[in-house]
Amino acid sequence: MAHHLTPGICGKTTITVTEKDTAAAYKSGIVAVFATPAMIGLMENTAHVSIQPYLEEGFITVGTEVNIRHIKATPVGMEVTAQSELIEVDGNKLKFKLSAHDEKGQIGFGTHTRYVVNAKTFLENLKD
Repeated sequence: MAHHLTPGICGKTTITVTEKDTAAAYKSGIVAVFATPAMIGLMENTAHVSIQPYLEEGFITVGTEVNIRHIKATPVGMEVTAQSELIEVDGNKLKFKLSAHDEKGQIGFGTHTRYVVNAKTFLENLKD
């Protein structure tokens, strides 16, 4: 498994917050602001997408840990940008620094751990 992963690989994803992204829609709250689970999902996806091109065919990453703080609410209609940076590679264990910003400033930050796995083997192991 000779992947080309080194610290410093970065990713960036931008979305516009819609009603489907709100705390009310996620049932994680009752207000129409960007949901914490939606922000975490955006951040995780940004990390995943940033390194996928560096992996050998048949390999993927799976998320195993998130340590995220959501520090500011974002209304529907505003853009949110998530950024990831691969900060540590330890065999198949990858650690990312994550942040999220809306048009007015930072709304979240933290770290995220993913593991590189063979997709076929991973799915086969679920059958046991």
